[in-house]
Amino acid sequence: MDKEINILALVKGEERYVFLYDDQNRVETLRMLGRYAADPQLSFSWYDAAVMSKKIREMANAIALEAEQSGTRPQSRSPRFSYRHTEDLI
Repeated sequence: MDKEINILALVKGEERYVFLYDDQNRVETLRMLGRYAADPQLSFSWYDAAVMSKKIREMANAIALEAEQSGTRPQSRSPRFSYRHTEDLI
């Protein structure tokens, strides 16, 4: 298996939020953070989503910088902006 998986976790009291994603699914993971924050049944807040989103972006930038310094290109880069999926329109 040559695909790297990123792991991001948040512990809130007894609850655990763990996100596993690869670079191709980074944008979908960011959307999922927003969905979790919007769900009133979860303790996951908009602040949690903002902090975790920042961490995802920092990790992506670090990977890109490391690849740039080593003279290789990152395997894939997600576009900064993307169109919304039809499921987001509901």
